[in-house]
Amino acid sequence: MTLPTHAQLASLIGSRLCHDLISPIGAIQNGLELVELSGAVEGGSPEFSLIQDSCQNAAARIKFFRVAFGSSKSGQMMSQNEVASVLRDLNQGSRIKSDWKPLGEMLRSEVQLAFLALMCCETALPQGGQVTIDRDAAGWSLVAQGPKIAADQAKWDYLNGAATLELAANIVQFPMLRLLSDESDKKILVTPSDTTLTLKIA
Repeated sequence: MTLPTHAQLASLIGSRLCHDLISPIGAIQNGLELVELSGAVEGGSPEFSLIQDSCQNAAARIKFFRVAFGSSKSGQMMSQNEVASVLRDLNQGSRIKSDWKPLGEMLRSEVQLAFLALMCCETALPQGGQVTIDRDAAGWSLVAQGPKIAADQAKWDYLNGAATLELAANIVQFPMLRLLSDESDKKILVTPSDTTLTLKIA
């Protein structure tokens, strides 16, 4: 067996974790629906709503992570509806909204780059905001806008290839995006300002 690259191994681990977690969370959601239908709890109670919202948020995040960090088969495609569904669920209850512009289906590996880039952009919006995701012939373009852009220049310099980055679990999307971009012979360019950050992959 050929040894996988670091990016391939990370993607396989991500797929395994997401696969094992999504089933029990889905079962909890089904159980909550049955409890609600049975009338065993008072409909709309704050406690029950909190549990439902927490399960929905967890399921949405795992589906997103499955694309961002999971593996995909060569040539595997994702439809526009699939991507829109994942992002719509992710937007629910979040201070950061994503606006997906590309039309039609595209390679899952390309969507993975966009999702990882979206996660990088999220770290730049400590007070919330919106990330617009678009794609043209040159590649991906993400524009993050909010009341304030986090001034952690080291992370953007790292994506631009101009610096190293101390690894930490909460910013693992940065080295993952660099690894996958390098494997695809793509370059990343990040341009931050006070209220806007632009991230391009081409």
